[in-house]
Amino acid sequence: MKHIFHLLIFLVVANNFLSAQILDSPSALDSLNGRKEKILYKPRSLAELKYMIEKQDPLKQELDYWMLGSVGTAIGAAAAAVHVVQYNAWWRDEKSKFRVVNDWNYALWIDKIGHFYGTNLIAHVFSGGFEAANMQAEESAIWSASLAFLFQMYVEIEDGFGQNWGFSPGDALFDLGGALFYLGQYYFPYLKNIQPKFSYIPTEEYRNGDHDGNFIDDYEGQIYWLGFRMKQILPDDLSKYWPSFLMLSVGMGVSDLSGSGEGTREFYLALDIDWEQIPLYGGVWQFIKNTLNYFHFPMPGIRVTPNTAFFMIVF
Repeated sequence: MKHIFHLLIFLVVANNFLSAQILDSPSALDSLNGRKEKILYKPRSLAELKYMIEKQDPLKQELDYWMLGSVGTAIGAAAAAVHVVQYNAWWRDEKSKFRVVNDWNYALWIDKIGHFYGTNLIAHVFSGGFEAANMQAEESAIWSASLAFLFQMYVEIEDGFGQNWGFSPGDALFDLGGALFYLGQYYFPYLKNIQPKFSYIPTEEYRNGDHDGNFIDDYEGQIYWLGFRMKQILPDDLSKYWPSFLMLSVGMGVSDLSGSGEGTREFYLALDIDWEQIPLYGGVWQFIKNTLNYFHFPMPGIRVTPNTAFFMIVF
């Protein structure tokens, strides 16, 4: 996926606009998590419980229009910066008539999964800015998912005019999937127990300068993950033994890619960290913890296929 690099721009933008508040007492969360009956979804931290309580009351906070305008301006500036970077890198000297390219087999779908992940992460960053402006949870989820998808569509359309690219229906479909999954986590809170993640180590070819491209299309160094909050998913009699900070992630990477679309898919199973469990509370810390959860950090794991192998560290 050649658009990942612009995510860092959005992370910086949103982080500058988040406000911090602390829940007065942990008793409410302790009481909720101490209930004997199984509930559909439990808050993962004091900050999330505070967020859920406040957003239940539409009169709790008024929309901060100054902050909303600031967030909008920052998002616009970030989008313009991304446009300039991508225009100079790919679009300026390579314009052609708009064309559609069906590249379903490109890079064994690792690029498509990257589009799903990227759109989901952009929506998360947008949401941080909107929530800092006191936008209600449902409105924030809708606007964040919609704007993330529209931004990715802008990039896809520009690619459609690129001489070496083309508009990819597959990329667009996975962009839509990433936006819908983010929105679905609001309407179906149980989906919050599934967390998209990403990890990357440059390949030897890239480190040696032999890679014809940049780290964004250094696909063999990338792994995309789905992290599962087992504490919330397991039955009660098993859940009580599972540490709340520990997740279980399933990942996919690729190797031995060729220009003809051939190669090998690699699947992994690894432990993971739920950064939500860090005892730091407030709007800024909540955003930071949520953002860290979008990345897989080195943990023990197993390569399931093509050749099963145990690793002390999987990154």
